[in-house]
Amino acid sequence: MERRSLLRAAVLGGTTAALGGTLWRGAAYAAPAQPGAGPYGALGSPDANGIRLPGGFTSRVVARSGQRVGTTTYTWHNAPDGGACYADGSGWIYVSNSEINPSGGASAVKFSSTGAITAAYRILSNTRQNCAGGRTPWNTWLSCEEVDRGYVYETDPWGVNAAVQRAAMGRFKHEAAAADPVRKVIYLTEDETNGRFYRFIPTTWGNLSSGTLQVMVAGSATSGSFTWTDTPDPDGSPTATRSQVSGSKSFNGGEGCHYANDTVWFTTKGDNRVWQLNLQNNTYELAYDDSLVNGTAPLTGVDNITGASSGDLFVAEDGGNMEICVITPDDVVASFLRIDGQSASEITGPAFSPDGTRLYFSSQRGTSGSSSGGITYEVTGPFRS
Repeated sequence: MERRSLLRAAVLGGTTAALGGTLWRGAAYAAPAQPGAGPYGALGSPDANGIRLPGGFTSRVVARSGQRVGTTTYTWHNAPDGGACYADGSGWIYVSNSEINPSGGASAVKFSSTGAITAAYRILSNTRQNCAGGRTPWNTWLSCEEVDRGYVYETDPWGVNAAVQRAAMGRFKHEAAAADPVRKVIYLTEDETNGRFYRFIPTTWGNLSSGTLQVMVAGSATSGSFTWTDTPDPDGSPTATRSQVSGSKSFNGGEGCHYANDTVWFTTKGDNRVWQLNLQNNTYELAYDDSLVNGTAPLTGVDNITGASSGDLFVAEDGGNMEICVITPDDVVASFLRIDGQSASEITGPAFSPDGTRLYFSSQRGTSGSSSGGITYEVTGPFRS
């Protein structure tokens, strides 16, 4: 689905915003009952879990750090971060990284067709500060180390096959990954103030043991054309990968990454932006820029990002009001949910169940503000299809 850039138009809860010197008004949705309410309506009062949701939605706690998951004997990891869902027969699996160093790794929770928790287990151990990552079309989870010269690990959500270190995907401060099955590449973000945006081209699609790491080359503007250039030394030593290619574009703190319909979106937390790469014509632009909406949009502290079948983007906040915000294909920007009483935390790992009716995410540090206080949630309701 085509998405207009917020440099050209912004619809904030039915109001207008002047961007790029032009005043635009969106017409796809009628103005909601409350400014900023968006397509799902206004947020209600906090529920029993401290989450404010639109009408028709409910939440439950799936897991808490240091406690057993449901009726299983498995203890949930600290600092839950990036996550994804996988179909498992008539049920599904949610995987979640652990952003602690040392130890790190990732865990999984298995659900029945009714949403009952049937199992929980470890799928990656003895790694460092596993922040975000991404799922592959062949149903593995790429868990990324957010440390200097960190690795990508390919893991099995079912916990049957051993995790594999994928050194060919480069050694840098990895954040998120997104697979593009059309071009048969994996996009990668880098969490540095002068980070880069990469793509990995496997020698054989479906096998990440070898391939070519490339970096995005473009000008300093916020829109334009781009190309890809091979990174000479993916190992990143002695010269960091982000410093190896002249003209490679710098991004301020790469975070979440999501691919759909010949487009890849990624977030940069240092400047509160959502970037959009249009892969059919090799151009880039801003899908969201906090500085251009003059504080009128609810979204600040952009971090993890995922998408729904409706074309809506769901962006989790690191800070801000502890919200997950929605950006619709028609550029409505609105709060979808808010967690009260957890201002020292951040929202991580948003991912939809295979049928699109449940959204999973975590509060990394919960009410305690400590990595041992993480809480993983599920929200169920009438998501747009």
